[in-house]
Amino acid sequence: MNQITKTAVVSVVGRPNVGKSTLTNKLVGQKVAIVSSKPQTTRTRITGILNRDGTQYVFLDTPGLHRPRSRLGDYMCKVVTDTVSEVDAAVLVVEPIANIGPAEESLIAQLKQHRMPAILAINKIDTLKKEELLAVIAVYAQAHDFEAVVPISARTGEGLDELLTEIGRYAIEGPQLFPEDMVSDQPERQLAAEIVREKMLRLLDREVPHGVAVGVERWNEREDGLIEINAVIYCEKASHKGIIIGKQGAMLKEIGRQARVDIERMLDAKVFLELWVKVKEGWRNNQYQMRNFGYEEL
Repeated sequence: MNQITKTAVVSVVGRPNVGKSTLTNKLVGQKVAIVSSKPQTTRTRITGILNRDGTQYVFLDTPGLHRPRSRLGDYMCKVVTDTVSEVDAAVLVVEPIANIGPAEESLIAQLKQHRMPAILAINKIDTLKKEELLAVIAVYAQAHDFEAVVPISARTGEGLDELLTEIGRYAIEGPQLFPEDMVSDQPERQLAAEIVREKMLRLLDREVPHGVAVGVERWNEREDGLIEINAVIYCEKASHKGIIIGKQGAMLKEIGRQARVDIERMLDAKVFLELWVKVKEGWRNNQYQMRNFGYEEL
């Protein structure tokens, strides 16, 4: 591996459900951020790290910018706005639609305010024709003077080499920020909890998973290599607890089964995962509870 002589720290921003986490995972080469089809899957800033050709790329995956309806929502939006001002450049990820929505307008305004070099990444280009892509580029060219416009597909990886080339232009000479074998700064316990939450987002109805948090209460690495994990799923309503558990515990078992498979892949070890469900009413508007679940005030 080439010696790291430069670093580029970039924020990955955009509205909810536009593919930011999928892009971050694809760039890094493995899962560091959970992904689902539901908005507001990412709740805090996720760091993904890639070392290539003497440069360390640090990607800060952020929550989708949205209109907050709770203290947790306020926190998520603050993560976005604070991250934009702390980096060498920003990657604005957008849908291939020739229309700029309120979230994009707000993000572009922040980029201008901070005079932040910005790269426009038009995602999901595998779903549209060339003339449609040109229309999208024209609309955004009128809204902001982007340093570069890169059509990509976060799903297939198309255009990502070009995107890395553009990001690399903002790399700064100096020592690496993270060890070369590190792909994320998230602790394994936090990644495991996020994987459990990802499975709930994919398996449960829309309302339920947005009111849940997951805490790992026990993590034991046995001498035989088995990792024992006990995690608690906290929901806001008693009615949601029954939905999460399911008939004769079937839903909770399926959440655990799918989560265990991904956690074993992440840890490269056998895992025994045990889940419980508890009710904590109104935790998304309780600053103390939010802090307990890792959503610290910035």
